[in-house]
Amino acid sequence: MSRPELWLLIGLMALITLAERASFLVLRDRLEMPPFVRRALAYVPAAVLAAIVAPALFQPSGITIGVIDVRLLAGLLAGVVAWRTQSIVATFASGMVALWTLSYLVG
Repeated sequence: MSRPELWLLIGLMALITLAERASFLVLRDRLEMPPFVRRALAYVPAAVLAAIVAPALFQPSGITIGVIDVRLLAGLLAGVVAWRTQSIVATFASGMVALWTLSYLVG
């Protein structure tokens, strides 16, 4: 594949991606989503956050208290805070403060 063809291919892929994503914004008023789709989309942020946090939480980091990883302890504390307060800010803040504090004390 020659260089101009490669750039043309990259440009076309970018335009297709842009059109696909923009269609939801442009056609928002004309598209009617069924209620079950709206309910399902309400869970997307939580699922994405779990997919980002879970691998970092369960991979060993090298900083442990006995056999327990400090990230797991901080994640458990953040889970309790999330359950009790229902606040995203409090959950993030408590998890990060716990992680930093435990990392400083242990390692």
